Amino acid sequence: MTSSLLQNHQLRWPTDWADIFGREAPLIIEIGFGSGHFLVDLAQKRPSANVLGVEISLPALDKAQRKVRTLGLNNVRLLQSDARYLLQALCSPEAVAEVYINFPDPWPKAKQLHRRLINVDFLHLLATRMVPNGRLDVATDHADYALAITEALESTPYFQSRLPTTFVTEDTERLRTKYEQIGLDEGRTCHYYKFARVETAVPQSYPIPKEFPMPHAVLQSPLGLDAIEAEYGRFQYSYDDCHINFMELFRAKDDDSLFVETYIKEEPVAQRLGLVIRQREPGNYVISLHELGFPRPTRGVQLAIGQLAIWLVSLNDETKILHHNLLPEALSTNLSEVH
Repeated sequence: MTSSLLQNHQLRWPTDWADIFGREAPLIIEIGFGSGHFLVDLAQKRPSANVLGVEISLPALDKAQRKVRTLGLNNVRLLQSDARYLLQALCSPEAVAEVYINFPDPWPKAKQLHRRLINVDFLHLLATRMVPNGRLDVATDHADYALAITEALESTPYFQSRLPTTFVTEDTERLRTKYEQIGLDEGRTCHYYKFARVETAVPQSYPIPKEFPMPHAVLQSPLGLDAIEAEYGRFQYSYDDCHINFMELFRAKDDDSLFVETYIKEEPVAQRLGLVIRQREPGNYVISLHELGFPRPTRGVQLAIGQLAIWLVSLNDETKILHHNLLPEALSTNLSEVH
C-alpha cells in the first residue's frame, strides 16, 4: 500500500491530485480531521472519491495514518498543512468537489478571534477552488462561533444553503465525531451547515504563489566576516503583504560564511529558513538561500536576499553589488521600513 502521508515540500504549486492518488476522481477534503474517525468513515462510504485529510497536529496525523493503513484505504491521503495554504497554493481553481469542516477551533478569546478559519474572505478563497455546486458541510458546538459562521455564510455571495434554513441543530445522517459527542454530553447545541458553491463564476482573487530560480546576489566589499558579524542586529522589513524578520545570526565553524535565521510571511506561505552570506574569496561575497528545511524560493525570499544585500552595502561606502538574479523590487532602496 502506498504511504498515505504526503510530504509537503514535494508537492507542486498547484498539485496534480489525480497524479497523487493515481486516478481521476472527485477530490473531497476534510479540514482538521482530529482523530480521523469521520475521515475514515467518509473514505469507506465514498470509495470512488479521492479523500484528502488536512491537519496541523502530528499526533492526529500519526493516529489517522495507522487507521488508514490498518483498513487498507487506498483512496486516502493525509497532509500536515493549514487550510489556506492547501487551498491557495496546492489546489487549482475548481479542483475540489466537497469540503468538510467539523468542529473547527473556536479560538474563544477576544485576541484570538482573527485566528478563526471561517469568515467571508476564507469562503471566497474556498469558492475559487471548488467546482460549481460543490458541497460544503460545517459543524460546530460553540455558540459564539456559530453566530460568526452563520453571518459569514449568509453574507457570502458564493455559497447557498442546501437546506431551507441556514443551519439545523440535529443531523441524524452524519457520523458523530468524538468532539461532537463530547459537546452533546456537556449539553452544548450543535449547529450543522450544509451549503453548496454557486454556479456563477467566482472572481479569482487568490493567485497560486510562484516559485523563482534559486536567488542570489554577489557583492564586493572590503569588510571581513568579523566586521559584518559585529554590525549585525535583528531587524524587520515589510513590503505589500510580505513581512520579513531577520533573526539570529550564526557563524560557520569553517569561518567562511554567516547563517541568518529568517522568517518570511507572505500569503499563503510562511517560512522559517536560512540565508547565507558566504565569502568565496577575500572581498567577494554571495548571499543565497540555504537548502535546510526544503525552503521554497518565493518572491518573499527574493525580497529578503535583496534587503540583506542592501544592509550589507550600507555598512561601507566601497561595498557594491556586482550581479544578482533578483526581482527589480528586491533591491529598491525605499522598499521597506525598519520596524
